[in-house]
Amino acid sequence: MAIKFQYNKTSLTNLGKQLKVRQNALPTLKNKESALRLSVLAAKKESESKIAELEETMRAYDYLAALWNEFKPSLIKVTDVDLETVKVAGIKTPRLKEIHWELAPVNVFASPAWYADGVQILKDLTRLGIESEVADCKRRILDYQRKKTTQKVNLYEKVQIPGYQEAIRKIKRYMEDEENLSKAASKIVKSRHAAQEEEEEAAV
Repeated sequence: MAIKFQYNKTSLTNLGKQLKVRQNALPTLKNKESALRLSVLAAKKESESKIAELEETMRAYDYLAALWNEFKPSLIKVTDVDLETVKVAGIKTPRLKEIHWELAPVNVFASPAWYADGVQILKDLTRLGIESEVADCKRRILDYQRKKTTQKVNLYEKVQIPGYQEAIRKIKRYMEDEENLSKAASKIVKSRHAAQEEEEEAAV
C-alpha cells in the first residue's frame, strides 16, 4: 500500500497521528481476533454437539419406524421461530428463544393412542434441528468476523504501520538534508562575505 505524503512538517505530523492510531488499535484488534478464534471453536463444538444429539435422538426412535406410516405429518407444524440477539466477543449472534407450533385438531377416540407421544417426539426432533441450524449460523457469523479482524490485523501490522514508519523516515531524512544544505549554504555565504571583506581591507 502506497502511503501518500509530502515532504513537509504538516505531512509529518499527520502521518505520526495516523501511525499512533494504528499502533494503539493493534493490541485491541489482536485480543479481539484471539477471542473470536476461541468463540468460533466453541460455536463449532456447539453446532456439532446439536447435530450429534439430533442423530442420536433419531436413532433412539428407530423402533417406531413402522408406526410413522400411520402418523399424519400435517398434525403439527412450525408457524414461527423467535430468535434473540446475544453478543459474543462484541459480535451480535442469534440464539433460539422460542418455537411456535400449530397443532391440528385430533380425534382422540379415532386416532392411535401414541399420537400424543408422536407429536412430542416431532417437537423434540424439530427443536434439535433448529438449534443446530442456529448454532451453525452463529459459527458462520463469528468465523466471518474473525476473518475480517485477522485481515485488519495483517493490514495494520504488515502493511500500514511499516508504510507509515517508512514515510516518516523519508520525510525526516529529507528535512535533515534540507537543513544541512541550508547550513552549508549559509556557511559558504558567510565565508565568501568574510573573504570579500578581507579583500576590501587589503585594498585599502
